[in-house]
Formats: sequence, C-alpha cells, structure tokens
Amino acid sequence: MKIEVVMPKMGESLQEGTITKWIKKVGDTVERDEMILEISTDKVDTEVPAPNSGILTEILVQEGTTVEVGSIIAYIETEASQASSATPIVQAPLVETVSPAPTPIITKEEPVVAPTLTPSNENFVQVVMPKMGESLQEGTVTKWLKKAGDKVERDEMILEISTDKVDSEVPSPVDGVLAEILVKENETVEVGTPIAKISTNANVSVHSVPAKQETVAQAIATPAPVVVPTPVATTPIQNITSGTKEIPTRYEGNFFSPLVKSIAEQNGIFLEELLTIKGTGIDGRVTKENLLNYINNKGVTPAATVASVAPTAVVAPAPAPVAPKAAPAPVAPSKPQVNIPAGADYEVIPMDRIRQLISEHMVYSKHTSAHVTSVSEVDVTNIVNYRNKHKGSFEKSEGYKLTYTPFFAQAVIDAVRQYPMVNVSVDGKNILKHRRINLGIATALPDGNLIVPVIKGSDMLNLKGISYSIQDLASRARNKKLNPDEIQGGTITLTNVGTFGTLFGTPVINQPQVVIFGVGAIKKRPVVMEIEGNDIVVVRHMMYVSITYDHRVVDGMLAGQTLAAVVKNLESMNENTISL
Repeated sequence: MKIEVVMPKMGESLQEGTITKWIKKVGDTVERDEMILEISTDKVDTEVPAPNSGILTEILVQEGTTVEVGSIIAYIETEASQASSATPIVQAPLVETVSPAPTPIITKEEPVVAPTLTPSNENFVQVVMPKMGESLQEGTVTKWLKKAGDKVERDEMILEISTDKVDSEVPSPVDGVLAEILVKENETVEVGTPIAKISTNANVSVHSVPAKQETVAQAIATPAPVVVPTPVATTPIQNITSGTKEIPTRYEGNFFSPLVKSIAEQNGIFLEELLTIKGTGIDGRVTKENLLNYINNKGVTPAATVASVAPTAVVAPAPAPVAPKAAPAPVAPSKPQVNIPAGADYEVIPMDRIRQLISEHMVYSKHTSAHVTSVSEVDVTNIVNYRNKHKGSFEKSEGYKLTYTPFFAQAVIDAVRQYPMVNVSVDGKNILKHRRINLGIATALPDGNLIVPVIKGSDMLNLKGISYSIQDLASRARNKKLNPDEIQGGTITLTNVGTFGTLFGTPVINQPQVVIFGVGAIKKRPVVMEIEGNDIVVVRHMMYVSITYDHRVVDGMLAGQTLAAVVKNLESMNENTISL
C-alpha cells in the first residue's frame, strides 16, 4: 500500500512550511515514527516522522522548497514487493461530485475535524462520522447545532461529536440545507457511518424525524444472519459468572471502545470475560462484532455449532428460540443509586462524558502505578525578572502573551534528556524507553474539565518553539479545535497547579507514562542567602516543584536526581542564558 507523507499543520495560523533537509533518501527502509525529514516554518523548526513502516519510494518536494500544509511531499510503500520507483501520481479528489451539483471540495485549509463526504442521489451530500485519529473507530453525536431544515454554509459548525479522546465540532462541508438527521444525540456510531444529509438543491424536502435507529438491545436480540466459518477451536466458550462489572477504557494494554463497553454492560459481561475474547480490530482490539458473536455463542461448543452445517462457510439463519430466553436481566449497578428525597437541599449534576472519562482514567492510574511524590523548592527570581522585562515586546512581536510555563517546560525537557530512564512506559514485564520526549501540558477547559495536549518531539524545539506550541495547543484545546492525535503519544507530563494559587500538589500519573511534574504558585518569601561568606535575609521569588513517579520502574534516587536537575535548570536561567 502506498502511504502519503504530507506537510504537517503545526499551528492554526501556519499554512506552509519549508523542507530544509531530507534525512532519508529514496529506497531507504523507514520505521514508523522514525524521522525522515526536517522542516521549517516562521515559528519553529522540527523533524517529521514516518507515518508508517516501509520503503521511501518517492520524494516529490526537494530541499529548500516551501509548500502549503497538506501538500503531498513523499510516498512510502508498505509492501516490499511493490516498493519500486514510480511516477508521481496526482492526488485523487477527496470529494466526488453529485450531478448536477457543483463539485464540493475539501481543501487542505479545512478545520482539523472535516467530515467525510459520500455522494448521494438527488443532489444530496451525505455527512459521515469523521475519522479523528488513527486509533479511533467510532464517535458519539453529543449535540446537533443545526436542525433539519436549517440553511448551512460551508465551514459552519453543524454538530458536536465526542470520542474517548477529545470533543470537537464538525463543520458543514458544503453550502445547502440540512435535509435529514440520521443519528440522534448521544448515539455512538462507527467512523464512516452516515449521520446527516445536506442538499445543495434549494427545493429539497426536509426530513425532520431522524431515521429509526436500532438499539443495541434490539441488535443483540434479533441479530442479522451471520456467516459461520469452520472453527479452529474445539473448546467451549467458558462462562464467567462473576468478576469486575465496571469496565475501564484501558486495562493492561487493552482498549475497549465506548460502544463495546456499553454492549458489555447491558449484557452483564465482566471485564474478565472481555479479556478472553480474541479481538480482530486494530492492535487486536475487541470490536462490536467480536463481542456480539461472543454473546450469541456464550456457553456453546464451537465444534457442535458446525456439526449441523457443511465444512465450508455458509450463511446461518438467525438463531431460533435462543433469543426468547429473554434479554439479559439488567445488571445491578456496582454503586448504590442515590434516591433524591423531595425538597432535598442539594442539586444532582450528572457527569458529562469527558468528566466520566477523566474519572475512569484517574482511578485506572491509581490502580496501575505505585505513586510516590517528591518536592523541592526553587528560586525563580531571575525568570520573573526576565519575563517582566520582556513580556511587552514579546507579545507585540509574537501576538500572544509570554507565560512562565515555557520556562518550566524547557527545564523539564532538559532534565529528562539528562535522565532518560524517566522517559519510559511499562508494557507487562518490559520497560519501553522512548527515543523522543513528547511533553504533555495539562490544560484546563472552560467547562472545568481537563485535557492534556502533547508537544511531539519537544526535545527538538527551542524555548520560542516550545512557547508557541504551548500557546497554540492550549488555545485550540479551549476552542475544541484539537486533532485527537494531538492528545496521544505523550511520554511525560507537566501540570501547572500554581495557576490558581496552589503552592504544590501531588498529581496523578498520566498513563501509560511513569512521571508527571508539577509546578506551584510563585510567591515572594524571605530566604537566607550566603553572600561573600555572610548569611543575609533577602526577598526572593520562590516556587515548589514536584515529581510524581511510578515506583515500579523509577526509584527514589533517579526521581531525586531528575527533580534536582529541573531545579538547577530553572535557577540557571537568567538574562544571559535565556534566548527567545
């Protein structure tokens, strides 16, 4: 398969980049995430990794050339038998026309979450659930911003969607009328599923009633005919009668999508059962089909299943009176329900989806890692003085405010570079040592939730590049403009607990990482300093910095050395060493 390498979008305001150096040449074998070229923008210089493993078969843009974001710059062939020199091809259009409507085109300047279009008849364009990341296979419609019959303009937001990674808004791909809404709010559907129809014909008839959606329970009770292949196993599926009812999104390297979790919980499937199901999805994940097949065959010997059919694959009729054994009884909630008495003096606020995911992730982290926190204090007077002196000119030249966070991030990155064994994660009994430092920056959202966008390859950026990346990611996070891939792949995390005056905290490790750094509020305090052999009390700007680490793989000495390096890096920053 031929994979496109495109000029990456490195910020909302950046529309082009210059190729400064090809690290790999045509014919070279490349590994996924291996750096293959260097690019430069007016904000930052960085390296670009290979999106897939394979052979670099074509380089379309030469060094020194400036191209627009999204332009194809190279091809990687993932199949060795096909890896040979080829004539550069013209990229196929992302959208086909629907005669006689004008050709809708998604340009490379579309918002990150651009919906996929499927041509339909009668001048309709289908809007489908967009693919918002390599590992994401489904999404939930959380809110329709437009209703059937509303006129919409291209790029106007028409709905909000949610995944297990990020919430985002979806723009209309064309001008027209929202003719039909196919998926109701709070329904989860797979990527590529049609969710609405937009008509480019002004005389379109409007369907205001959403198409009937089959519920999960109905899908399970009356399954469609399935193909029953010759089984390779003869062992009956074992029934597990007890276990963990609350299924986390991630558990010991396994990922369970919201749809799979919903089906499992409705049918009383325990976590321990899910772990026994062989998944056929990406990275061996359990899919909806895998789970439904497991439920339909629960307690059945596969060998007996095929005893009454031919050895070759055949279409089996829908299961007979097995379904009437009544839908599985509702699973009792693992936590007692709160009965709200009349006139109660409190308000019950249901958790939104993001808050539920945060809660789940935090509990999972505590269950997984042995948390230990160490704290040091640091004198940041020189940083405060530098920022006060230069913040005005910086904002005037760059267009955004200079905060303290880039200085803290730079100190952390340099310390992790010095002690790379904290830049690891745990995979069973193996330690994975990461080659790049992908720094996550904890960011508070307007709704009170938290998200952690990631600066990929932060160790390749200078202080100005780090500053721009933090501002860009934080701004887009608060405006729901992040790509889901931008909150994945972090190797370490920094959280500024001092934003609201907190002196220091003991943050929870962001799995699967093993360390998280915390910085507190900067306070003026009298401290004792030795000057020319004399102890003198002076007023300095002081701050606490912490490292919370996973004691399974990071011991106290390594954590202490890393924290000491952060302190040293911060205290060595001054007018002569800082370069912005």
